[in-house]
Amino acid sequence: MTAIESLTLEVPDPAAATAFYTGFGLTDQVRVRATEAPTSGFRGFVLSLVVSQPSTVDALVGAALAGGATALKPVKKSFWGYGGVVQAPDGTIWKVATSAKKDTGPATRRIDDLVLLLGVADVKASKQFYLDRGLAVAKSFGSKYVEFATPASSVKLALYGRRAAAKDAGVSPDGTGSHRLVIGSAAGPFTDPDGFTWAA
Repeated sequence: MTAIESLTLEVPDPAAATAFYTGFGLTDQVRVRATEAPTSGFRGFVLSLVVSQPSTVDALVGAALAGGATALKPVKKSFWGYGGVVQAPDGTIWKVATSAKKDTGPATRRIDDLVLLLGVADVKASKQFYLDRGLAVAKSFGSKYVEFATPASSVKLALYGRRAAAKDAGVSPDGTGSHRLVIGSAAGPFTDPDGFTWAA
């Protein structure tokens, strides 16, 4: 079983990014390091925080906005639950959501799951690429969406078509240059078909 041990975001200002992610409550799985690699537009991935109730969504999104994030999709109720999307000052897109529509207790900032959603050119081809590297599928919806089974990992991995991922995040799918993301795992090192880098 392949586990994602860490995510490293490549940022222009590591001190500012560290302060933001500390305030956002994400210092265990998310690391930062300096880069000036050119990048523009959608970087091809979204990081999702899955939480237990709406008040936790509000607390996390509020902390992100207070730390300098920009709202891409305001927090609201939907058919699926409750959530919103923000963009960190370093450009990383974060979705914060819950399937619950009502609070069941006091507000917390506890994160139940961290999901790395890769927006890929060809979901079937990328799915096969990851199956060949030892991952197992937990959920699959044809050529639209795949979630891998990573029970030993603190980070879940999912694939979505690039256009669909961008639409869900509230941004244009256009983008070029570096993803500014390194996925830390015993499965690495390799680069996937969409240019995402995995490091040992």
